[in-house]
Amino acid sequence: MLRLPCLFAALVVSGGALAAPETYVVDSSHTFPGFEVTHAGGFTTTRGMFNKTAGKIVIDRTAKTGSIEIVVDTASVSTGHTLRDNLVRDWFKTAEFPHMIYRSNKLSFGGDSLSGAEGELTLLGISKPVALTVTSFKCRPHPVNKKEQCGADGSAQIKRSDYGLTATGGTGDDVKILFQIETFKE
Repeated sequence: MLRLPCLFAALVVSGGALAAPETYVVDSSHTFPGFEVTHAGGFTTTRGMFNKTAGKIVIDRTAKTGSIEIVVDTASVSTGHTLRDNLVRDWFKTAEFPHMIYRSNKLSFGGDSLSGAEGELTLLGISKPVALTVTSFKCRPHPVNKKEQCGADGSAQIKRSDYGLTATGGTGDDVKILFQIETFKE
């Protein structure tokens, strides 16, 4: 009779030792999503980035599951040219749609490393499926503050027209989204 309570206690204690999901919050001072799109009918490539980003990543490396939510302030766009920045803000309709949001509950792993995500990008009130490819993913204690951090680099491809983004001047329809992100464990 004594064995059953002991077995139950052992299961409860060992269950606590299992890995659990870990939450990482975006470090906005080190996270700047960007984009590349052809300009002037494909003559050159224009690049830009967004200066304000928030969000979180929840990851369970043992179960190979997790989620991503990234919120980008579209008015924070910077292309290195003020007139173009204002034009892009008009395209994004930043007063009406101040955020571009990416959400995913389907993460892919290569071993213990995050290698991709399938999710949904919402832009101008339109949500479409978007797959992210993660080319680098590393976690370790920060060298200065010693807090656990994770960083990643990756990309995705979208069509500007799928989101109702109008453009002039021969701006291409294919947009490459580039991201580099740093997060700290919550």
